[in-house]
Amino acid sequence: MQIFGLLGSLLGYILWGAFYILKDFGLSIIVFTLIVKLILFPFSVKQQKSMAGTARLSKKQKELQEKYANNRQKLQEETSKLYEKEGVKPMGGCLTTLLPMLVIFGIFYAVAYPLTNTLHLNSEDVNNALSYINTIPGYAASVNPTYQEISLLKIFPNIMNTEAIQGIFNSTEISTIEMFIGGFKPFGVDLLAIPNEFGLFSWYTLFPVFCFASNVGSQLVMTRINKNQMAQQQGCMKIMLIGLPLFSAYIAFNVPAAVAYYWIISAVISLVQSIVLGKIFSPAQLTANSEARHVAAMLENEAKIPYVYAPHELKSGEGANSKKKKKK
Repeated sequence: MQIFGLLGSLLGYILWGAFYILKDFGLSIIVFTLIVKLILFPFSVKQQKSMAGTARLSKKQKELQEKYANNRQKLQEETSKLYEKEGVKPMGGCLTTLLPMLVIFGIFYAVAYPLTNTLHLNSEDVNNALSYINTIPGYAASVNPTYQEISLLKIFPNIMNTEAIQGIFNSTEISTIEMFIGGFKPFGVDLLAIPNEFGLFSWYTLFPVFCFASNVGSQLVMTRINKNQMAQQQGCMKIMLIGLPLFSAYIAFNVPAAVAYYWIISAVISLVQSIVLGKIFSPAQLTANSEARHVAAMLENEAKIPYVYAPHELKSGEGANSKKKKKK
């Protein structure tokens, strides 16, 4: 958790920089997510290449499995030879998947802890403020400690002039927090609102609905792009296709809308990126590129073979006969 908090603090400077310029948290999240996606773009390309390369060879791999069904060691050897011949690294996407996942958690911590990771206020002061609001009748921080700072932002305008808050934060910090809160209503939508407080049929319920739809849509697109590989996923992996987005929607229904808003924006941008990379680095495109490289390599090898001039040798008697013909 500590490493995610550190990443969240570092990424929080990007989020705060975007907010300082735009003065709108909704737009800042979009810009912030785009910047982070651009930073991680080379890793996304490598990951897509690895997935598409593995999918491209799935047919040949299946043939090997049928041919060496009773010889596991031979199967592993031939499979390794196949990957080496085709220049595919099946484990090449592991690191490129791990690093972006760490950054994703860091982004979440930047959004979920806006006071300590985005505004970079003293964590002890923030905890004192959270302890204070829990003593006020009718007020309470979120039950989930992950979202307590957002809960504090929600009620801060009502308590910022109290003696306790004035004693915790200085005037500059209070003005900064007040300005920050003012940017949480993009297009008139209160991102500090919690959907379950407005009922199931409130339009705020669209946040968890869109959260679910965007996550499922992103995964379905990835499945279709790399269908040969993804089709091999069994049981639990297919359950995750629906299970994880449902869980995200449940959380989105019970936490401030700012969290769901980030998830939706991130999923939509990831969806667009997946479509673009899927077209550029699809299994079919990689196959065509591989065949083109093989043809180019063959032509290059042929060009290296030295040309030897070998004139046609006359057969015995052929020269004399030709002279006789000329005399006639």
